Parts: sequence; structure tokens; C-alpha cells
Amino acid sequence: MTLKLILAFVIGFVAASLIGIWLVRILEDGPKWHMSKSGTPTMGGVMFIAALLIVCLTVGFSSMLQGYYGHIFCFLFALVFGAIGFLDDYEKLKKKQNLGLRAWQKFLLQLAAALVFIYLMRAFGYLTNNLYIPFWNVSYPIPEVLYTVLAAFAIVGTVNAVNLTDGIDGLAAGTSFPVCIFFVAVTFLWARADISVGIFASGLAGGLLGFLLYNFNPAKIFMGDTGSLFLGGAIAAMAFAYDMPLILIPVGIMFIIETLSDIIQVSYFKLTHGKRVFKMAPFHHHLEMGGWFSKKWKEKEIFALFTTITLFFCVIAFLGVFHRYGA
Repeated sequence: MTLKLILAFVIGFVAASLIGIWLVRILEDGPKWHMSKSGTPTMGGVMFIAALLIVCLTVGFSSMLQGYYGHIFCFLFALVFGAIGFLDDYEKLKKKQNLGLRAWQKFLLQLAAALVFIYLMRAFGYLTNNLYIPFWNVSYPIPEVLYTVLAAFAIVGTVNAVNLTDGIDGLAAGTSFPVCIFFVAVTFLWARADISVGIFASGLAGGLLGFLLYNFNPAKIFMGDTGSLFLGGAIAAMAFAYDMPLILIPVGIMFIIETLSDIIQVSYFKLTHGKRVFKMAPFHHHLEMGGWFSKKWKEKEIFALFTTITLFFCVIAFLGVFHRYGA
């Protein structure tokens, strides 16, 4: 098991790194609609998506032969969100429409994908209607309809929260990396026969590290909505594949803060007819603009802050699920 998890990480990293060499060159030399406003190519999420596919079909092949498809379900689910992101990127860049897909279109597509995923996870025994409570190590049965509704909205919320975090160089990838390592760690801890989701998590972690070679400040390429929506879908998929959606709260703490800052900003602006809580939302832009303490955070500092806090909460989350299977 350990060898497979390490191999998934290494292959993910090497594949993303090599794909990046080609992808950056192609997008830089390609049509102008591949470029963001700053002239940096976007849709770079293809880099870690392709790398993860390679991992799933190589390291994860033996799992499929044994009848375990968790990594495939997670990948296909995340890929649907990546496709939605691609459509959004296309609308923004190719057709020069700043808004891309309409909000209701994205919401309905994401909700449909979430419902299909929940059904498949339940049908193949990955997901139950019992809500596992980390730290207390107990589970409570929830009516199926209620669970499905809550799960669908949790998935859509996670996907869009990760998308909001993708606002400066490396931030979404850097914040997501410790989350993937967390799922690798619980796979190793529980030592279950089905390690397919752990392979997925490890491959994604490696792919993100390879992507950061090109996305870390100053970025040579951006992941775009193609990458950020895929990434959000992947994180939600792993939590539900391990039947512990509430773990998204501690491991996704920075995504939650980003989302809350945006909600608070918009709500307060409307209630006060123009006043603001933050200099700019989401929260990383507030720091970037010198909010509250008059310190204008640099992009690398914000990257370090978000990644460190996420890592800390992932360690806490790991302790919270440590005894789930009698570890």
C-alpha cells in the first residue's frame, strides 16, 4: 500500500511537470483567447487533471481489477466540474464575456453532477446515510432525502469555495495540497483493502506540486475555472468517498473563510447602501490591499499563510478521525 501511494505521488508530480513544459509553450504561442487580462495563459488546470488521469489508469489499475472504483468515480466527478469550468473559461475568453456562464446555469450543472455522484457512491457502498462526526467518533442516521439535499449543497458549496480561492498565484493549489495529503494520511492510517481513493489523493497532491512549478508567484500559467472547479470537485469527492463530509469544515477552513468574506461583503454592502467590511473580497484580496492592519501582504506571504493554516487544521482533522476504525 505504501509503495502505491508513494508511486502515485511521484507519477503525478513528474507527469504534471512534463506536461507543464509543453502546455505553457502551447498556450503562450496559441490564440489570444487562451490569455487572461494580464497576458498570462490560463486553463493550466489541464496540467494536473491529465497527470491525475495517468495515475488513476496506471497505479490505480490493480484496484479496478479488484473491483474498487473509488478513484475513477472521484476523477469523473471532478472532471464534470472541470468541464463546467472549461465552458465558463471559454465563454469569458473566446467570446470576451466577463461573466462566462450565467450563475443559474453553473448552479444547475453543478447540482446535477453532485446528485449523480451521491447516487453512485451510495450504490457502490462508499456512502451511507449515517453522518459521521469527527472528534466524537460517532455516526447519526439521517433520512435519505435530507442527507441527499445537504450533501448536494455541501458539494456545490465546496466547489465554489475553492474557485473563490483561486485569486492570486498558487493560492488554490497551495491551499489544496495539504488537504490531499490529509486524505493520503487517513488512507495509510486505516490500512483498508480499498486504497483507490488514497491513490487519487496522492496523485492529485503530486500533480498540484508539479503545477506549482509553473503557477507559484510569478505565475507562468493560471489554472482557470477549468482547474479550480475540478479541484473543488476532487476535494468534495474525497470527503464523500470516505463517508465523512463534515471533515470538509476543518480541512477546508480557508475555503470557508474566503466564502464567508464574500457573503459578508456583499450582504453588508447591500444593507448599508455602499459600505464595506473588507477593502475587497474574498479575504485574500483584503490582505493584498492592506486591510485592517495597513500591511499590504505580498502574494507569496498570502500563499504561505493560507497553506500553513490549512496544514495546521489538517493535522487537527487527522487527530479527529484517528480512532474511526479502531486505529
